[in-house]
Amino acid sequence: MTDPPARFHLTLTAVGRPAMHGWWASEATARHKATSWIGEYGSLPGARITLTDEAMGETLTTWPDGA
Repeated sequence: MTDPPARFHLTLTAVGRPAMHGWWASEATARHKATSWIGEYGSLPGARITLTDEAMGETLTTWPDGA
């Protein structure tokens, strides 16, 4: 059995530069990771966390809101 494709892409930028990213097949897992990253990395200067559904081409959430 093959794993489902990892379509949910989470990115962290800090001071306008890419700092970290990850891919997950499960939206629930990706959203949990996004919350975790906010707690772990949200205090970095200029931190921005974005969760995108790459299959649909949609941004699902960003932190901080409206950033």
